[in-house]
Amino acid sequence: MKILKSLNLIINYRTVIVTLLSLAATWLCLRFNYTANFPLTLIGIAIVFPIVFSINSAYRRRESALQHLSDFKMHGLAIYFAGRDWIDSQSLATEIKDTLQNLFQQMSDLMHSKKVDVQKEQRVHYAFSQLSELLQKFRDTGLAGGEISRISQYLSKMMIAFDKMKIILHYRTPITLRAYNKVFIYTFPIIYGPYFAYTFESYSGGLGYMMPIMFSFIMVSLDNIQDHLENPYDLVGEDDVKLEVEEYMRYLKY
Repeated sequence: MKILKSLNLIINYRTVIVTLLSLAATWLCLRFNYTANFPLTLIGIAIVFPIVFSINSAYRRRESALQHLSDFKMHGLAIYFAGRDWIDSQSLATEIKDTLQNLFQQMSDLMHSKKVDVQKEQRVHYAFSQLSELLQKFRDTGLAGGEISRISQYLSKMMIAFDKMKIILHYRTPITLRAYNKVFIYTFPIIYGPYFAYTFESYSGGLGYMMPIMFSFIMVSLDNIQDHLENPYDLVGEDDVKLEVEEYMRYLKY
């Protein structure tokens, strides 16, 4: 069932449309005896290499998002442990826990939103401000200045990790490259109709139609994979980054 679910993500209506168009183009070329022996090396240069480059670039952005998320979560956990263990204050640890929960929830709402939302981003900044104000209570406990400085660094690293995650959300694979890929991926199986007609006699029993079907499935599926990896936070693809607040809160126990 998991394999079928994965296939359902990469094979969609676009796959069907391109496949039908490529079959129609091949049939028309056969009917009117319009054939040509196009070089297949053009596929690797003009299509396969750019789409593989785009997929690899999108995958690296996803891996970078996971690393920044880990930095964000663990530095927040370090702040919580500081309030719990360094000064043995249950009330302060509880306040830090509630503030971190709100901060993580606001960040999750921002990252999983389908479009840029300035108000949600402002809520994240306000949650950071609340955490910063809360950390000032460490000064009232007589904690050494060096330890207070270390806690402030934890907060600073959390803010840097968030900003890097936000940049990944707002800036994607080059738009012109993605447009180039889509144009050639969706037109190639149709343009190569004369070539499929040319190779038709090499197959028996109508198996020549398997060529446009395979090329259409391969090209469009690669493009769908790239689309799912493009935004690592949209929760559409199976490889997306999930910001689960409940899972994070299990780390924060007094």
